[in-house]
Amino acid sequence: MKIHYECFACAANQCQRIVEMGTGDLELRKKGVIEAAKLMANISGDSVPAIFGSEVFLGVYMVIGNDDPFREYKELSNRLAERVVSDLEKEKIDLKTALKLAIIGNMIDFAVGYSPERIGEDVRAMLNEKLYIDQSEELFEALRNAKSLLYLTDNCGEIYFDRLFLKKLKEAFPHLEVYIAGKEEPIINDATVGDLKKAGFKELGNVISTGTRIVGVPLDRVSEEFRAIFESADVIIAKGQGNFETLSEIKDERVFYLLKAKCRPIARELGVAQGSLVCIQG
Repeated sequence: MKIHYECFACAANQCQRIVEMGTGDLELRKKGVIEAAKLMANISGDSVPAIFGSEVFLGVYMVIGNDDPFREYKELSNRLAERVVSDLEKEKIDLKTALKLAIIGNMIDFAVGYSPERIGEDVRAMLNEKLYIDQSEELFEALRNAKSLLYLTDNCGEIYFDRLFLKKLKEAFPHLEVYIAGKEEPIINDATVGDLKKAGFKELGNVISTGTRIVGVPLDRVSEEFRAIFESADVIIAKGQGNFETLSEIKDERVFYLLKAKCRPIARELGVAQGSLVCIQG
């Protein structure tokens, strides 16, 4: 997916949040946004939002001297989401509901100013929503015939809903060899390999790194090890907007995107209303 006209302003707003969350030094905040402005001058019509944004954010990280400015936000998101999912697991959650919960969990995103304190009430409110695009049966059929699954995670907090979904997938398709991918190092509120291991994902599959900290899965920047697993996987579940932005143009039917269309460009690309819950095959 290439940038839309709103992407520039979105990146700028995120940079302001980065400096505000990353340092209390007003002079460093100013230097950070000036660096962001310089880096954003490199934008072109062929830029991919997730890649363009990541390069700008990492430049700001260097200026403010904070390599993980969203640590507290991520920790809070994980703590609150784990509590909500623990309560949900006391109920009878079937596979389709677990899939919907994984998609609903994609709302936990600092980029849209989401407050993780609302997780519990928002999840309950959205459980009654239908998927605007629902190709879950195609996904489940693909998994019945698959030997391997690559699961591309997105945000902290959200990963606890992914964990519930993966548990249900393992119960339904015990034959699958599962790979679960996180970022190599911190970038915004994306889940790293360390976050996944801490959340217990090693019990559900092989936890691997994309080999990069760029948002999404930029195939020209991932590690050779990850690229080999990506190319050999029978089914790929890609969570969130960043993964959609970096993979949507390859038109790969092995890929199923699970996300909430939180911004107008993503909604426009998918042909859905903003805020829609989507499970769609690539």
